[in-house]
Amino acid sequence: MKKGIILTLIIALAFLAIGCGANGSEQTTVPQSNQLEGSLEDILAAIYEKADVESSFAEYIETGLQTVDITADRSEFYFGTDVTFEEAIASEPIMSPSAYLLSLVRVSEEADIEAIMEDIRENVDPMRWICVGVDPDNIVVDHIGNVIILIMSDQEKDTLHQAFESLA
Repeated sequence: MKKGIILTLIIALAFLAIGCGANGSEQTTVPQSNQLEGSLEDILAAIYEKADVESSFAEYIETGLQTVDITADRSEFYFGTDVTFEEAIASEPIMSPSAYLLSLVRVSEEADIEAIMEDIRENVDPMRWICVGVDPDNIVVDHIGNVIILIMSDQEKDTLHQAFESLA
């Protein structure tokens, strides 16, 4: 009888140890299947294509925005902090009386995505433009795989964020 109880306890402890070991070695990187494929420009185009924006903003997307490459030395200007990334772009107005920015950042698959996003959230400047800014509640920082999106917009942040999420 004692041997049966001891054997049962050993088996239970073995399963418990295996289960706890799995939690302790949880991956901090996103599995490959959740990675966004294609260039950041293609991802940006897909976001704008999928976004159900107001007609006035749709026209603005067509004619009033430029896409720029973000270099390492410009990281702090766009994100408020130095972000280490593989590539990054920003979609921003050529000229506009309102504040708007959509940035995509691809980091290495080994990067701590949550820490990078938190750093951006804490440091990005909602008043980075001359004479205009966005409400801090209208800033979105999210990710799919190793691609982080930063949206600063008082008008279309939710629509653009939903379009980004639909790419997953």
